[in-house]
Parts: sequence; C-alpha cells; structure tokens
Amino acid sequence: MGLSPDLLDAVPGFGADVKQNRAEARALMEKQGYGPNRQLKVKLATRGIALYKEPAMLLQSQLRDIDIDADLEIVETSLWFARLGRKDYTLGLNATGNGVDDPDQTFFENFACASERNYTGYCNPEIEKLMDLQSVEPDVRSGARSWARSTSGCWPTAHGRRSCGTAPRLASSRRSRATPAW
Repeated sequence: MGLSPDLLDAVPGFGADVKQNRAEARALMEKQGYGPNRQLKVKLATRGIALYKEPAMLLQSQLRDIDIDADLEIVETSLWFARLGRKDYTLGLNATGNGVDDPDQTFFENFACASERNYTGYCNPEIEKLMDLQSVEPDVRSGARSWARSTSGCWPTAHGRRSCGTAPRLASSRRSRATPAW
C-alpha cells in the first residue's frame, strides 16, 4: 500500500508535475556546481537479472535528466546480496518483493536497526517505535493509514533531510539512508 495521491503530492519531488520536479532537481544540482557540462559521476550497482536491470536502466535515464551520470554496474546474481551486506556500493537499486500484504514484513525485515536485511544501515529508534505501534493495529489498512498520517510518509535521515517512501528502493551506502518501498 502506498501513499494516497494527496499525501504523495505533498512530498517534495513526488508531485504530479514531472517537468517541475526535474527542474527543481537540476537547480539543486546547479547550486552544487553541476550541470550539463559537468555532470556528477556515480556508479549505480544492481543485480544481473531483468527484474533489477530494467528499473536500474530507467533510473539511470532519469538521473541523466538531472545532470547525474550514473555508470550502470551489473553485479552477478550470486554476488549481489553478499555485496549489499558488505555495503559495497555507492548507489544500489534493489528490488524487494513481499509475499504478504502486511507492512510488518517490509518494515521489520528491511528497516529495523538490527535486521540483517537492512542493507542501507538506516536506523531510527523513533521510527521503530512507530513500526511497533502500527504492527499491533488489528486493521492492517488502518495501521498503514495511521503510519502515513503520523509521518506524512517521510522521516528525517541522518543528515537532517527527509526521506520518503518509493519503490523500487534506491539506497546509498555512504551519503544518505534508505528509501522504503511501500
């Protein structure tokens, strides 16, 4: 379950006007000295199967639109999760699927501080308390709505910025923290 359109529109960069969102992103890049003639160069790693490669290529194209030159690195499937566990990536696109229609699986498996599958290392005890609260909510839909209301779908990162839910997950091991896939 994702954020409702009205909540999503309130999240910076997630409004319906894609041209405006990209213009704002390019302006942020320009403030940092980047632009069409000097793009930020990064490596974007992903697993070597279509489920991962196709969204990574889409992301690569979208990053190019905002003056980020992402060199796509396809990682052999047998090495992918060990590499995530070591946090051996700058940017990584990981497609995480869920078999159960319950946010607990995603929240606790991927974003709890002590979870082995928290590949990005995102840890916020206050958010974990909210995860616990929504987990005991008997109506899953009600719990998800109260989560979205309590956080507006976003939370502060380690660097004081706000991170908001999207899918697939884009994570950075060195500069920012997780973006949950709801």
